[in-house]
Amino acid sequence: MSDEKNGAILDFLHGRFARLDDRLDRIDHKLDEVITKLGIVERNVAGMKMDFAAMNLRLDNISRRLELVDGALPREA
Repeated sequence: MSDEKNGAILDFLHGRFARLDDRLDRIDHKLDEVITKLGIVERNVAGMKMDFAAMNLRLDNISRRLELVDGALPREA
């Protein structure tokens, strides 16, 4: 009887651990997906920062040109 109990307990534990193992595999897979998506987001943010810096440079250049043009125009009396 004791061997039957031990066998039933071992079967129960084996089933529980198998489900836990499957669940951990799914969690690992989801974590891999999240890490991949985070990498994409980081690259996109870096690209937006570069675009923003380029726009600021262009605005600075436009501002300098306007100052030159404004300084070259005759003033009204």
